[in-house]
This record gives sequence, C-alpha cells and structure tokens, in this order.
Amino acid sequence: MLEFLKVEIKDIDEYMKVKINAFSDDVQTYGFGPTDYDDMNKLKEAITKFPIYKMVLDGKIVGGMSCFDHGNNEFWLGGIYIDKDHQNMGIGAKAIKFLEKEFPQAKVWGLDTPYKSYRNHHFYEKMGYVKVRETEPIKDKGGFYLYVYEKKME
Repeated sequence: MLEFLKVEIKDIDEYMKVKINAFSDDVQTYGFGPTDYDDMNKLKEAITKFPIYKMVLDGKIVGGMSCFDHGNNEFWLGGIYIDKDHQNMGIGAKAIKFLEKEFPQAKVWGLDTPYKSYRNHHFYEKMGYVKVRETEPIKDKGGFYLYVYEKKME
C-alpha cells in the first residue's frame, strides 16, 4: 500500500538515504545534485517550515516531495524524488495527484527540472505541465540550466 505522509524528524536518516539515491543520476550527469539536497540540517529546518512528504510503500520510505505556497494560489513543487528501485511504478503520478488534491486552492503549479532530465520532461508533460521557459546557464556549473514548467488547474 502506498501512502503519502508528512516527514518527521525520526524519518530523517531513512528519508535522506532515499533522496541521495534518487538524485545519484543527476550527480553523475552534472557533477552535482539540487542545492542542499544532501544537507541533513537544511532538511531538519525545512520540515518545520514547509509541507514535506515521504512516499511510503509497504512500510518503507521510497521517495519524497515538497511544495511551497507562493501566494495568489500559486504553488511550487520543490522536489519530487523516488528511489531508483521504485521508479516506473506509477508512484510519481500518484504523488502529483496527491498534492493537487491536498492543495485544492492551487490554481497554478510550477516546477523546474534539469535540461538533460529527459525522463522528467516526459513525465511532467504527461501530467499536464507545459514548459514555459529556461533559466540562464550557470557559468560556475558548466553552463547547467533548468527548464521551468507550469500547470494551470481547472
């Protein structure tokens, strides 16, 4: 059974292992992962400020996600990540649907994802997101940039 539950301090070690595993391909491709993705102290702080969820399958954490309310009914998907052993099982689609149901006041959802993350592009587009722009390349990160996506809710 798949559940989406708020992360608690007691979950941090297991949650962090899953998060690091999920972003290992990004680290291999780009030489780094998302900002502070592996910082335990930042995660502890974020848990007290933002909705951060763990994806629990049969009692085991297999992924996580966070979101932010930007005001004016605009929300930002801060991250969604699934352990490599549990990808391509429909968990990501269920996670997106969970957030949309959990925050019905959201009229627009936004997110960003790396420019070479082709599977992410396909997934988000399948979930109704549309690429709206690209960020400027970051010089000290080898020209790395992000695609920014939006989904307008009905």
